[in-house]
Amino acid sequence: MNAWLFSQTMCLWPASHPASRYPCFNAHQNSFSASNVLANKLCYLNPNLFFSSSLPFSEFHPIMHHSQLAPLPSNVPFRIVSRTIGQGAYACIKKACPLDDDNPVFAVKYIHKDYAARHGKISARQLAMEVTVHKHVSGHGNIIEFFTTGEDDVWRWIAMELAEGGDLFDKIEADEGVGEDIAHVYFSQLVSAVGFMHSKGVGHRDIKPENMLLTGDGNLKIADFGLAALFEYKGTRKMSTTFCGSPPYIAPEVISSSTKGTNKGSGYHPDLVDIWSCGIVLFVLLAGNTPWDSPTDDSYEYHEYVATNSRTTDELWQRLPSATLSLLRGMLTVDPKGRFSLEDVRRHPWYTRANKFLSIDGKLRDPINLATSMFESLHIDFSQDPLSRPRKGTGRSFDQMDMDVEDNTAAGFSSTQPEMLGGGMMMDWDNPQEADVFSSTQPLGKQFASQDAVMAGHLEDEPSMSQFSQQPSVPVSRTQNAQKFQDIIPSRAMTRFYSSWELKLLVPLICEALHRLGVPVPSVPAVTAGDTSALIRVTAKDGRMCPLQGKVLIECVSEGVFEVEFVKMKGDPLEWRRFFKKVAILCKDAVFRPDE
Repeated sequence: MNAWLFSQTMCLWPASHPASRYPCFNAHQNSFSASNVLANKLCYLNPNLFFSSSLPFSEFHPIMHHSQLAPLPSNVPFRIVSRTIGQGAYACIKKACPLDDDNPVFAVKYIHKDYAARHGKISARQLAMEVTVHKHVSGHGNIIEFFTTGEDDVWRWIAMELAEGGDLFDKIEADEGVGEDIAHVYFSQLVSAVGFMHSKGVGHRDIKPENMLLTGDGNLKIADFGLAALFEYKGTRKMSTTFCGSPPYIAPEVISSSTKGTNKGSGYHPDLVDIWSCGIVLFVLLAGNTPWDSPTDDSYEYHEYVATNSRTTDELWQRLPSATLSLLRGMLTVDPKGRFSLEDVRRHPWYTRANKFLSIDGKLRDPINLATSMFESLHIDFSQDPLSRPRKGTGRSFDQMDMDVEDNTAAGFSSTQPEMLGGGMMMDWDNPQEADVFSSTQPLGKQFASQDAVMAGHLEDEPSMSQFSQQPSVPVSRTQNAQKFQDIIPSRAMTRFYSSWELKLLVPLICEALHRLGVPVPSVPAVTAGDTSALIRVTAKDGRMCPLQGKVLIECVSEGVFEVEFVKMKGDPLEWRRFFKKVAILCKDAVFRPDE
């Protein structure tokens, strides 16, 4: 089985393969074999967000600056055309293009091989399987294309398709979800991609929002095959025993039948696990939240779901379209023997329904109107209480109003400064001069207490400002010449706000908001006259007790105008947006709002 898979990496690209569109790779084909493999995790191809590592929460790493590492490979058939657009503990992603042309633009992931081996415990066999499986399932319109790979003594690089539209779930409102037609589009494309993988005998085993990206036209792309497994070859099926995946999205048998489960080592079928995960994704598309923390009795919602034979009274289920309920119950059948197959899913009336946004060939139709609908659904209600208690049964989250500092560790939160919790390093790829909290540059001039006129002019066409309006709308400048999905919704996440407050007032306000949300903040040095930017690293567990990791970047973008950007590095996009909204509401006095 493995010999067959490895033999596939030795083949030259056929004329029909997408890599043939990239002449810069052709001269290098023969030098790439099964030993030239991707390290750590498959590229998370979001053009404007940081790479989301698959490391467990206990292995969050302190910062190592890129300047301390060996130079990136220079003898490569392409040139880099961007700063880092994604990053993880051992890898970074940059945009690239051919040496002698500006097009096409693709993504290249660089992996530090020594760090991946020593600190990530990533075996050569695991790396080989990941890149081989990804290449094996390339060729479907809803799967990120694998192009080629290479290495030097220090680095492994891999070139692949760039998902120009960014994260799908960056464009979905937390706790609200999207309309039924939009959910149907992306669920249909997900099922199509998963069906193609299964036809190749491959189970993804890590289907979740972090791995669902978009093209510039708004079509879905599945990424990240680091946990993928070959479950069938020449008619022979093989069960898996590896405990893997994200708790809210994994099937119950992964927990009970893996090497760590109560039925230790009995195994599970990767394809049936994928079907369960697809059902959870559909639920999240419609509701804006997962139905439970994990499929165990420790979760009140899951316990009730099982006890009521899937007729739960949970409020999230009550909000779902009635036509989806039988589909979800079929996909989320606890006993895998009774769970829907993909054929059952494809025959379901809700799946086969007509959809104005979905063409016959499965591609997005009318992307401008669909993007507009998604864009205008993103909003922040400043009248909400960000410290309200979570709904019954959910795990602890940022909602703990009465939690004191001593309780934070027990609740799953850790300091916003990096701590040595594992043996590795988190690399800071583009900012070697950046301090942990403040970086100083030349002062830009006098800061004004009130800059409403300046702010309004500077931010007139800024897409993220819409979410702060009483009636969110797409900026006129984006609608006038819009021809594709990306022209309406930018690939860059909308988790940012702008302020005219001085830095010396803005930083303490944000730190106080984090403290009130139960995220402990270390002592912060005083802001000096020359400081024009600040950085606060955030590490926590979200409302479902899953790792959430990122940073708050505060930068002066114009005289008297500061951008406060929340950059997710690891975790569920909806949970990160939920976190951003809570901080923004707590900082509302400093947030510039176009309606005021």
